[in-house]
Amino acid sequence: MSSHSGLVGDDLAADLDRVASMIVGAQTIAISGHTSPDGDSLGSALGLGLALRERYPDKSVTCLLADDAPVPRIYRFLPHADELLSAVRYDASPDLFISVDCPILDRLADSSDVARRARTVISFDHHPARHEFAGVSLRCVDAAATAVLIEVFLYAADMTISSEVATCLLCGIVTDTGRFQYQNANSAAFFSASRLVACGAQPALIALEVYQSQRIEYLRLESLVMGRIKTVAGGKVAYSYAREVDLRRCGVSADECDGLVDVVRSVNGVEVCLFLRELDGDRGIRGNLRSKADIDVSGVADAFGGGGHAAAAGFTYHGSIKAGLSEILPLLLELVGADVSEMPASLRSGVSAKSR
Repeated sequence: MSSHSGLVGDDLAADLDRVASMIVGAQTIAISGHTSPDGDSLGSALGLGLALRERYPDKSVTCLLADDAPVPRIYRFLPHADELLSAVRYDASPDLFISVDCPILDRLADSSDVARRARTVISFDHHPARHEFAGVSLRCVDAAATAVLIEVFLYAADMTISSEVATCLLCGIVTDTGRFQYQNANSAAFFSASRLVACGAQPALIALEVYQSQRIEYLRLESLVMGRIKTVAGGKVAYSYAREVDLRRCGVSADECDGLVDVVRSVNGVEVCLFLRELDGDRGIRGNLRSKADIDVSGVADAFGGGGHAAAAGFTYHGSIKAGLSEILPLLLELVGADVSEMPASLRSGVSAKSR
């Protein structure tokens, strides 16, 4: 375990052994990531599911989608992604439910019902959590991605990692480290990535499918977001937004929008950034926060019922874009040592956080 640069301590190592025993003792296993899945959620679920099927062909192993929605387009290349089953269509009560990349039960959406029916629940996760919902939680906030923890587990359990499993897990690491550009890209992430490539993972395929195959419709939406970017506090804080009508006019689905916050993050000199996207059906706004400096944005997300990591967090805001900016920007300005006087006058006009 020391080969992972201290990522796995004695307590976690003991839990790895417990999890291996629990898997051996289960006949039916369901695995799910969080709602609105990203590359780490999908890659971790598929990678673990494929590895267990290969090691235990006599067991029933089902990988679930927490939403009754298609797999996001850029991740449909992942091996066996077309076999993912919507949790609402899974009516069994499994011996074992494995949650990946999800710190709270509510984020499992439809899969939370499966977890409640299961005899035993295990969680693999790298997000901080206020409390544990699983019987055994392999939680390591120092891991760059949940896929790193899955790779460590498979290695510790002496399971063979096929090229398909390796590609799924490497996708999780690549996407959650922003192609190894984020602050979380530590030595353990590179170590796991190296071993996965040695097992046959295809980094060029991941780069092509996730980052170099955008639809022209998405690029038009991205150009709108770029054109709306504004900075405050001497360029330390940047923000932009997309309205629901923008997505409709451009012909873009919500599952294609994960990368838009990184467009805002890429502005030179920015330390923290905010991207807001209107949800359809008058369901409020999805907010994404990023930090390029040693600034923790997770507390801002937490203030609005969300969460995440120090450098990357998200939340849902129940109000208009203007009201959201009026309420959220002051918190970001405080993080960089500025105050509300740095905000545009139109956003300092006392807009109620709950106004529409």
